[in-house]
Amino acid sequence: MEKQHIIDAIDEEIGRLQQVKSLLGDRGGFVGSGKQTAKAFEVKKRVLSPEARARIAAAQKKRWAAQKAKK
Repeated sequence: MEKQHIIDAIDEEIGRLQQVKSLLGDRGGFVGSGKQTAKAFEVKKRVLSPEARARIAAAQKKRWAAQKAKK
């Protein structure tokens, strides 16, 4: 009977979730319209200025030199 008790509890939970889903769908709440394009989910590419790239390159070269000096 333990198995049947678990199945009954799952059925009750499914019923509650379906009720919540229908409430959200009727009000146009959090459920999307499905008309979103892939562009809406695009991540914009971050662009570095040439000066920023030069600073990063110089810092990395300094780290490499320090690492080489340790050896």
